[in-house]
Amino acid sequence: MNPQPWYKQFWPWFLISLPLSAVIGGIATLIIAMQSPNAMVVDDYYKEGLAINETLARERAAADLGLSGLLRHAGGTGRLQLELMIRDGEGALPGHLELRLVHPTLAHKDQTLRLEPGNDGIYVSDMPQLSPGNWHLILSPPDASWRLTGRLVLPQGGQARLTPGV
Repeated sequence: MNPQPWYKQFWPWFLISLPLSAVIGGIATLIIAMQSPNAMVVDDYYKEGLAINETLARERAAADLGLSGLLRHAGGTGRLQLELMIRDGEGALPGHLELRLVHPTLAHKDQTLRLEPGNDGIYVSDMPQLSPGNWHLILSPPDASWRLTGRLVLPQGGQARLTPGV
């Protein structure tokens, strides 16, 4: 009986396939890593730490003022309405506000809206086209002296409560 050549047998191909699959997986991982860099890596940790302290101070300032807000998507009008509330009505409302809509993972989808004052402490803006999912909301005046945060879930979420994050 003549033995079969090695390339016609099962076991050599099985043994070759194990390291070959590891090489293919490594190449696929390398391609994925090169096409979608991680935007959340921070180069300067010291500056980020200082920024966190500054953010906490802004949120404490909002809590001290007794600020809170309710953001609503006005159904058929395509407008956003923000009702900004100040404890006991103390303090003047700012002329306009900035609302940042931050996507949790894709920075290029982030948007900043300018909310203009309307009647009775209501601020309004046009609603941009947003993809479904969770959106982090950051509300602040132009001088960035305080900050309110919240979360909006699209498409089912029609409103979001904005509070100091402390």
